[in-house]
Amino acid sequence: MSEPENLLFTVDHEWVRVEGGTVIIGITDYAQEALGDIVFVQLPTPNDVVSANSTLSEVESTKSVSDIYAPVSGRVIKVNETLSTSPELMNSSPYGDGWIAVLEMSDEHELENLLTLEEYQKLIDN
Repeated sequence: MSEPENLLFTVDHEWVRVEGGTVIIGITDYAQEALGDIVFVQLPTPNDVVSANSTLSEVESTKSVSDIYAPVSGRVIKVNETLSTSPELMNSSPYGDGWIAVLEMSDEHELENLLTLEEYQKLIDN
């Protein structure tokens, strides 16, 4: 599966879809592949305020437990409750139904610190 062109990425393998003043966040196909079968997702709490690079969520797979970091600062306005009962969506649909949360950004300039698809591709190809 190739990464959608309209996303931004972090070096920690999160993706960001910008929609106005909000961002939808998930993990990349590369990340879900490295994690293996995802069996549990600790979702963030709605209305939590997070800082860029702070822990947003936690994903448990058959191989390990991994922190998911907030790519930008903001307030959690929505979480993907479906992951509570179907965490495997992060494996089967990392860029679709497997999203984690929606944040209302507090500083849109932080988007400038994220990677383009081309930059992310270079990172994972090395």
